[in-house]
Amino acid sequence: MLNYYFQVGWMKRLAAGGLIGFGIFAATEVCAAEPLATATVVLREVAQSYKAEGVIEAVRQSTVSAQISGRVKEVSFDVGDTVHKGQVIVRIDEREAAQALAGSQAQVMQSQAALTNAKANYERSRQLFEQKFISQAALDKAQADYKLALAQAAASDAGAGQSALTRGYSSVVAPYAGVVAARMVEVGELVTVGKPLMTGFDPSQLRAVVNVPEQVVRSVGTQPQVQLELPALNRWVTAASVTVQPVADARTHSTQVRVTLPANEAGVYPGMFVRAHFVTGKASKILVPVSAVLRRSEVVAVYVVDKKGGVRLRQVRLGESAGQNEVEVMAGLNPGEKVALDPVKAGMGVQQKK
Repeated sequence: MLNYYFQVGWMKRLAAGGLIGFGIFAATEVCAAEPLATATVVLREVAQSYKAEGVIEAVRQSTVSAQISGRVKEVSFDVGDTVHKGQVIVRIDEREAAQALAGSQAQVMQSQAALTNAKANYERSRQLFEQKFISQAALDKAQADYKLALAQAAASDAGAGQSALTRGYSSVVAPYAGVVAARMVEVGELVTVGKPLMTGFDPSQLRAVVNVPEQVVRSVGTQPQVQLELPALNRWVTAASVTVQPVADARTHSTQVRVTLPANEAGVYPGMFVRAHFVTGKASKILVPVSAVLRRSEVVAVYVVDKKGGVRLRQVRLGESAGQNEVEVMAGLNPGEKVALDPVKAGMGVQQKK
């Protein structure tokens, strides 16, 4: 591996840029005043991964809409509230629906009375026909009137059931337990059928959606291993399951992959940025702890500690992260060397020796 050492001219530029105050010294070896916590640079076989960026979405998310027209008389929840399955979230004035139900019930009573009269008339006509007092035509008419009354009674019953169902739509209930994400209605507002009222999602079931090139999909296999990086939370999560869609985008030639998070993952919500790391193979890499890396403007370096305790600042070139706590070193270090875990403390020790 190539070692990057600081030259005199480069040190002058750092001094001119005000970086000396951060403890970036040491073109020569010096011994730290206090023992430093160190870690050994290792060459280890780690998973080789492909990184894809995406967003978090809810597996279950829906918008509840009005199924009847009317004026909103109650809104029980607002954005951010937790709702249990079956709870009433919005109430719509039901007086119009109640009047329609009353009218339907009156029609049912009317049709039942007509059916009773038609049935009695048919029974009498049949007895008279048997006694040869009426013709076949009169009996056929009585039978037809009876069948018509039966059909009208069935239609009235169906209409009453529909009216009762419509009246039930005045109370809008939550289809499942979740959190309110958006509220689109206010008390007193007139709504019509299909008007969106609230949007909610189930926070216990979330997934990341990313687009992966076709060649990467082939390399990850049928059972991909995926680690999800959540930069906003500084957290890595192991995927619970992975679903590769069976179609590709004709324009980008990429395939959508849905990566399901473990249930009830704290702090995660729809719309968050996420990076998915797909394991595509294994490779040997030189690794150091992330805490050992010193970043100052465009300078990336570590403090190397020799066997005598001497400390030397060395510029390095980093590669990809190997998990949450380690990073790959592509140039500047060799396996077996020791680096200071606290570069600020190491830099202060070097400065005190100056």
